[in-house]
Amino acid sequence: MRILITGGAGYIGTALIDKLVLLPEVEEVVVYDNLSRTSFNFFLGDKYSGQAKIRFIRGELLDSRGLKKALNGIDVVYHLAARVTTPFANHDVHLYEQINHWGTAELVYAVEESSVKKFIYLSSTGVYGSSAEELDETVTPNPKSFYAISKLRGEEHVQRLSDKLSTYIFRCGNVYGYSRSMRFDAVINKFVFEANFEKRITIHGNGEQNRSFISIDLISTALMNALKAPINSGVYNLVDRTLSVMDIVDVLKQLMPDLEFILINQHMKLNELRIKPNETINRMLGIQSSVTFQEELKAFISRFSF
Repeated sequence: MRILITGGAGYIGTALIDKLVLLPEVEEVVVYDNLSRTSFNFFLGDKYSGQAKIRFIRGELLDSRGLKKALNGIDVVYHLAARVTTPFANHDVHLYEQINHWGTAELVYAVEESSVKKFIYLSSTGVYGSSAEELDETVTPNPKSFYAISKLRGEEHVQRLSDKLSTYIFRCGNVYGYSRSMRFDAVINKFVFEANFEKRITIHGNGEQNRSFISIDLISTALMNALKAPINSGVYNLVDRTLSVMDIVDVLKQLMPDLEFILINQHMKLNELRIKPNETINRMLGIQSSVTFQEELKAFISRFSF
């Protein structure tokens, strides 16, 4: 089995590759990435256990010729490449549209002319907009940001493939935890960094807003298991737990009793988004954490060099 991962040098892609190269049925993992997030840590540190299986291509999603060449002989595509941000952000509008929308369209066009048998697209729970009530896959998306709009438009292109090959759209919650290609703009990762090195966390709003999360270990495990899990083509939410901002702070204070936090615009109640875990899909894809959230953060903090 030969696999291509767009955005494979990024936060989730790096963690996924760590798992894929250990599978005996995987012959090659082609990483297709333009390194726009300067994800050079993908190339550094400990050797990958199955390093001989990894091949890197520096390429753009909007390069149709490059995509078609990279897809030659590929069996499975993981489409992780995206201009990413928090669910409610509204900056870099042009880049969202170019990369998340039209970049996905170009990839789908190329896949339609290839021998790919399975397509896995990582979307975002941000497509639902905001809600204080738990939402599931039956709810009609109502994106509230240009980022979420572009991800939903990407989904629409991907759904064209469902009549031709196994096609999965996974709407992913906020991801947290250690990967060699770290992101520190995600809320939990940002808090853990600030807590460890500054001993102070900055909170916007009253801290009561909720988000639905999934750890980097669980999302990479789920994506790996999607290779063989007996699930039908479709749209699925991938979340593990819902936490308020203050829930996260409380756990960090248990680990670091001297931690301080500052509330900015404390009178404001900010947007929140609650997603109901899909228990059936979570079970089939291995989204079952064996440790507590506190234990996860403790392990995360231990990965810092000092």
